[in-house]
Amino acid sequence: MSFYITCAIDYPNSQPHIGTAYEKITADVIARYKRLSGFETHFLMGNDEHSQNVYQRALELGLEPRAFCDQMEQVFREVWAKLDVSFDDFIRTTEDRHKLAVTTLVQRIADAGDLYEGEYEGWYCVSCEAFKPDKDLVDGECSIHQTRPEWIKEKNHFFRLSKYRDRLLQHYEANPTFLQPDVRRNEMLRLLEGGLEDISVSRTGQSWGIPLPFDPSNVVYVWFDALVNYIAAVGSGTDEERFRAWWPADLHVVGKDITRFHAVVWPAMLMSAGLPLPKRVFGHGWVNWQGQRMSKSRGTSVDPLDAADRLGPDPLRLYLVKEIAYGHDGDFTWERFEERYNADLANNLGNLVNRVAVMAHKYRGGRLAPVPGAISQLADRAVDVVRRYRVAMDEHQLHTGMAAAFDLVDATNEFITRSEPWVLARTPDRRAELDQALFEMAEAVRIAAILLWPAMPASCTEILRRMGQVGPISEIRLDRDTTWAGGERQIVKGSLLWPRI
Repeated sequence: MSFYITCAIDYPNSQPHIGTAYEKITADVIARYKRLSGFETHFLMGNDEHSQNVYQRALELGLEPRAFCDQMEQVFREVWAKLDVSFDDFIRTTEDRHKLAVTTLVQRIADAGDLYEGEYEGWYCVSCEAFKPDKDLVDGECSIHQTRPEWIKEKNHFFRLSKYRDRLLQHYEANPTFLQPDVRRNEMLRLLEGGLEDISVSRTGQSWGIPLPFDPSNVVYVWFDALVNYIAAVGSGTDEERFRAWWPADLHVVGKDITRFHAVVWPAMLMSAGLPLPKRVFGHGWVNWQGQRMSKSRGTSVDPLDAADRLGPDPLRLYLVKEIAYGHDGDFTWERFEERYNADLANNLGNLVNRVAVMAHKYRGGRLAPVPGAISQLADRAVDVVRRYRVAMDEHQLHTGMAAAFDLVDATNEFITRSEPWVLARTPDRRAELDQALFEMAEAVRIAAILLWPAMPASCTEILRRMGQVGPISEIRLDRDTTWAGGERQIVKGSLLWPRI
């Protein structure tokens, strides 16, 4: 079984903010969950470098664009490493493999008769790197960046997007889960039902970009260029055997503002070139700052490194995944972040791990084993939690999956209160009850840590070590290792994972 997941490649004109990090973290959670489920997983990320924003920023700094992009690649890689994002490949649109894939695909589309010369006149938002019809402007400004677009007039090459409207509608009808969540699907269906206009696929008078193979005076428009990264990274134009093994992608994870490019333009490009379409596109919502969309230019952005330094990468990852309903907008504030850190981690999970380890060592020297023939009080709850977790995660309802895992944490805390191990320890003839209670607590925590591992990989790896899980985390499998286990285990004590603020 294999699973190919991608997320949007980023303009490296400045360091990523927490909204950018949100997409990468959630895609990473999905990738880690698939690996945990036994899938051979390929997780792609990268940088979108043929952007006028990038070009202008390089000039402002007195650098050649490629040299600037080389520097920014390291900046981005450092951020993703700090946030424990486990991508398998990092592609840049200035790489030779990408350039070859772009020219190959553009030529195939041209050979299909779907490119023609024309003239474009209209609004262009430099921040979006996108053409804007009047209906998409609010008081003459881009609705996303709240800046006034430029009016441009150019002789360009156009793609016959309108030709694919009916085929796209048929694809949506035949594949109800092609675009999720439903609110994104409904938006794109309304767009398709209203008709499509042909789009420009080239820009004139620019040297920063990939030249059209049949007209070197034009470069490929940045969006047409960028979308090709998904096939370039798995061998299109360079390794056809590898390409056939991995394409089509199982999931594109993108922001809601660029869903149209991924769920209308990209599928039409692939249809024209005679290539399979991705199996699913997921358009997530935005992370807002006090109700406003995060924007560096408007001063409403949060540096993910600041957030990770303040409370740790895993608490940040959990907050973004658990607190924001996946597919909808969410809000980030420092106050809420600290509140959830205390509630979920310091007071709840962290305290539970510490209590289990302390009692295991105090009463049994850290060595725990179940009592033969004893009826478990938490096993059925664990089975139900794992079932609900898997249903949610398979449908990319990440927040619901994390909430299910915390249900097991809550149930274990309730079990401790109910069973009162400290009382059992004072009663010699209840020794077996204490043995069983201690084992059940540790076993429930072990299973909860496996379920939470995709969101908090470093912390949960440590929890598993403390709960006596043997073997490397890479060998843990959801089916096998979340079943209620028996046998002896050695519990390990340690310092507080998340000291209360």
